[in-house]
Amino acid sequence: MATKKYSTGNGLIRVGVMLCDFLIMNLLLFLAQKYNPKIYGIYPTYFLQDPRLTFTIANISMIISQISIGTIIHRRRTGLDEVFISVCKLCLLSNTIMFFCLRIIGESGGMFRFMVLFCFAEIILIFLSRIFEKLLIRFFRQAGRNTRTVLFVGNDPALLMLYRDLISDSSTGYKIKGYFADERMENCPEAIAYLGTMSDLKQKMKQYSITEDSVAPSSSTDINISRIDELFCSISHDANDEIVNLIRYCDKNVIHFFYVPRMEGNFLLNLQPEQLGETTVFTNHHEPLSHPINQFIKRSFDIVVSLVVCILLLPFIPIIALIIKSQSPGPLFFKQKRTGLNGKTFTCYKFRSMHVNADADRKQATKDDPRKFPFGEFIRHTNIDEFPQFFNVLKGDMSIVGPRPHMLAHTELYSDIIDKYMVRHFSLPGITGYAQVSGCRGETKEVWQMEERIKKDIWYIENWTFWLDIKIILLTAITLIIPDKKAY
Repeated sequence: MATKKYSTGNGLIRVGVMLCDFLIMNLLLFLAQKYNPKIYGIYPTYFLQDPRLTFTIANISMIISQISIGTIIHRRRTGLDEVFISVCKLCLLSNTIMFFCLRIIGESGGMFRFMVLFCFAEIILIFLSRIFEKLLIRFFRQAGRNTRTVLFVGNDPALLMLYRDLISDSSTGYKIKGYFADERMENCPEAIAYLGTMSDLKQKMKQYSITEDSVAPSSSTDINISRIDELFCSISHDANDEIVNLIRYCDKNVIHFFYVPRMEGNFLLNLQPEQLGETTVFTNHHEPLSHPINQFIKRSFDIVVSLVVCILLLPFIPIIALIIKSQSPGPLFFKQKRTGLNGKTFTCYKFRSMHVNADADRKQATKDDPRKFPFGEFIRHTNIDEFPQFFNVLKGDMSIVGPRPHMLAHTELYSDIIDKYMVRHFSLPGITGYAQVSGCRGETKEVWQMEERIKKDIWYIENWTFWLDIKIILLTAITLIIPDKKAY
């Protein structure tokens, strides 16, 4: 009987990364002990009196943190932002445990100041090591090691979207063998080989199995599907017998089975399980912000940040008002009715960036719009015109991050021609949003441009986290320094 040999590369990667973390922490603590007393004098005296205990507690703290937080760099779909957040959590937990343990048994003089600086330096060094480690993993997987072979079943466009995600980063190490379907995919890349019909797949399933001595592939284009690591299926639920047979085959041959939701028009039919008593039901929208704790976190953050911004903004309002009125007669603020949470209408505030005109409530700004005056164009490019919306946030009409609120004319227009358009109103609208920092900004000349925004708005609603909001805010803040070319 043949056996399936899975790569132990991920385990080795995790061990190597953890050992590197311990090395960095101990080296940093050693250098601080050796040089800080001579140069800066911030190393706590107690640490010098009993260095063995200090190093022991530091390493125990790191062990606890590694068990609790761990490392995610070995995962195949991990961005640097996720890696940085993971490093911050690891170092903060480790140093917090270390500080309280040493504080209980030792003197406190200078300890807090040192621990803050030590934690900051540790985060920087470990994150830099993660970047280097990620490059090594990419090289390792590009060389054909620690890879995962993938098979597609079906011809739904959702598989093409998945394919682009899997191969977009070469460090993931995915190798796409091809797909089986009764009809070929439309606009299918040449890299995804067509392997045959569903009947051909059934024959392969009978021919190859790791529990039996199977015949070797007869040609380079043939495939032993029992050697596949992951199988992604996207076929109709009507073919339930075929899906069940695939699941049984995958279980029998130690293959990870995934069902990819099919596309309805331009959207994935992404059903999420929920438990009602003893019955599992499926909903078409998973909303993290429906949970009270998440609502509390987001609303608290909105109130605190908005209060600070509004207080800091007050001294600048007279200056902005003077410049605006000197270039264009009319009010300081532009007020417009827009669609908010659950489709309700609210009044949105902005610094006025255009001359007073009759088209303000139905026509979008264009690149060389004659309605804009010079200072108005500047504040639009730098997002300064959006700052009065922090008052909307305090009122509860908006959040700092969320789908951008559209004018009523656009809501009426696009809700009729774009499927799921109104889903974006399941969340409070935002001053900035995921769509805006993902390149979907500016004038929407074509329907597909608005469709892309709606996709990203819905993705944000269904994948909200506090850290995602922080990331979006930071990316938006960059536009204050480097204006977005699409912001007009």
